[in-house]
Amino acid sequence: MDNTSNMFNPSLAAALMKLDPEDGEQIMEYLKTQALLTREKALLQASVREQKKLLVENGKLKKDIEQLRVQLQEKQRRRIAKTLFSSAPPTPNQGPAPPTPVNQAVTPTGASVPPSSSSHEQRARQGRRRRGERKAPATCDALSLGVEPRVDVSRLDLRVGRILSVRSHPLVESMSIQEVDLGENAPRRVVSKLGEKTQLEELQDGLAVLLCNVKACKLRGVVSQARILCCSTSDDCIELLAPPTGSVPGDRVTFLNYPGDSDRELQSKQRVWELLQPDLRVDNRGVANYKGCGFEVKGKGLCRAPSLTNCTIK
Repeated sequence: MDNTSNMFNPSLAAALMKLDPEDGEQIMEYLKTQALLTREKALLQASVREQKKLLVENGKLKKDIEQLRVQLQEKQRRRIAKTLFSSAPPTPNQGPAPPTPVNQAVTPTGASVPPSSSSHEQRARQGRRRRGERKAPATCDALSLGVEPRVDVSRLDLRVGRILSVRSHPLVESMSIQEVDLGENAPRRVVSKLGEKTQLEELQDGLAVLLCNVKACKLRGVVSQARILCCSTSDDCIELLAPPTGSVPGDRVTFLNYPGDSDRELQSKQRVWELLQPDLRVDNRGVANYKGCGFEVKGKGLCRAPSLTNCTIK
């Protein structure tokens, strides 16, 4: 008897045969088949999880190697600069200058004279010059490294949120204000422009995908602490991006091919969102993606547009 048969108690088979002599054997075969399928599905899921884990670890290792390479280059430049400044050649046709006592100055004829105010000023200038020479290599290092931060979707902190309440903006008719639960100690306030055709009352208690590491800013007098991601084909046709079934507030949205860590806060001068936004799209199946890599809530599925396809995400 195969391993599948061992999954079932012989008494169960006997009971089935007693209850239904005609179909008892078929029922047992069906149960065995379902057990095999369940076991194969579990093995496949374990394999996929292990593959994703390896991809994440590889991404972190690449990041660590890059940081070590940069540190090594910086140390090498500092060591070379220090060697060059410490081994400057003497002036041609002259031997090394004799040591000068601290309390004496040397005239052009070589005679020593008592210290004067001019000698103090000369030593001060030499000290300032030496200090400037020590600082020069560091400036050269900063300019020569030229290391630019990565610009990919892993820098975005995307999370699932539940809209607790929604109301119109008191000053701007086309804007609305949402209170959103993101699995934190307190909900965040978000100001959005969702279009005139959006029924605000239908958004309450719904799930959405939010960009959470944007800098808080005032929009017409109301502070907005996050950004709700929408998909649209025009200003009038706008839908909220929908997380997969089973998502809960606080779930992270990640990208299999971009396993890096998100920024603590996106800096406006780097314009990360503006650079990434053209590559955030909904494909012809309605799946949200970045350069072909789907918005994924691990273990639950992909984020989608409710009805739109082939459109932008903003």
